Amino acid sequence: MFPRHLLSTLHRLSGCFPVVVITGPRQSGKTTLARVAFGDRPYVSLEDPIERAFAIEDPRGFLARFPDGAVFDEAQRWPELFSHLQGVVDRSRRPGMFVLTGSQQFGLLAGITQSLAGRAGLTHLLPLSLAEIPSAKEAVTSLDALLVRGGYPALHAYTIDPADWFASYVATYVERDVRQVLNVQDLSTFQRFLRLCAGRTGQLLNLSALAGEAGISQTTARAWLSVLESSYLVFLLPPYHRNFGKRLVKTPKLYFTDVGLAAWLLGIRSADVLALHPSRGALFETLVVGEFLKARFNAGLPADLYFWRDNNGLEADLVFEQGQRLQTIEIKSGQTATTDYIRAGQRSAHFAGDAAAPPWLVYGGDQAYVRSGLRVMGWRELTNDVDLLST
Repeated sequence: MFPRHLLSTLHRLSGCFPVVVITGPRQSGKTTLARVAFGDRPYVSLEDPIERAFAIEDPRGFLARFPDGAVFDEAQRWPELFSHLQGVVDRSRRPGMFVLTGSQQFGLLAGITQSLAGRAGLTHLLPLSLAEIPSAKEAVTSLDALLVRGGYPALHAYTIDPADWFASYVATYVERDVRQVLNVQDLSTFQRFLRLCAGRTGQLLNLSALAGEAGISQTTARAWLSVLESSYLVFLLPPYHRNFGKRLVKTPKLYFTDVGLAAWLLGIRSADVLALHPSRGALFETLVVGEFLKARFNAGLPADLYFWRDNNGLEADLVFEQGQRLQTIEIKSGQTATTDYIRAGQRSAHFAGDAAAPPWLVYGGDQAYVRSGLRVMGWRELTNDVDLLST
């Protein structure tokens, strides 16, 4: 197992809450992490039809088998579990009794908010961060190879072609998750929609244009995008909410949670192809924004990440609050921090005035230094997720 930085957060929450929840995309390592972190508890997969049938037919008898708690994998498969657990934990109030994992955020969150509010500590496990990938920290992989491979643990644990793995992953996802939630009659239309979303990673979301190109209604596009979000395949980065007296862009930006999946959906099968691909910059931005998101989730923090863009062209690719100050980050995929890159990084903080912290530039090279008040970071510097939280 790869060392997952969410582990310490899980141990902290298990000392405070009777129920700990681990959610995230399929194949992100939730089951493995839960079994390692809570190896002293019985493990039950609710994907198992025998266990699920037992739970549905005799819920009290099912839960009576676990007087000291258990790990319930894919908990959203038994929606009544949450209300039954409410009575159990209210009688005991013992912290860390039950651990729930699940791949569909909407199923888990509905049960938690209805029955386990105040009783459950919620965490999000995304694919491996750069800090969790040994080859990234040891400088034995290239940036383009990493962008093609992404962060799903299986692609770093085994010798497998990313193209083969992602083809199977998407087919399984479409078959198991989408059909469980949406009445998708034409899977090829949904797959086209998914690929069109990949082509828009790192861009402002224009739902009308996306729907038109996919050949579906805007209502359908909104519903499908919601499922992609709830399954942790994509996330929306909102614009920063303070006005600063400017006319702002108010549309969110769309990002894929895993850059390798986005690259595969774009038809990119090798690092050589990616090196010349027009989407390389957007994919690099997807990687960098994702690293900040993973660092915050691994620490048990809300995302609280934003971007800034006004109608005069002033922008910052990433913005977040640090105390009373705003940290801005410019992201450039080139291997050399050119003068234009430096100027763009410096301009990224101008909108915040006195509230701005010294800006950052994250680029596709390897050097790290400070120049003219700008912190310049090569992409490998992102392997220190503690640094990403203590800017």
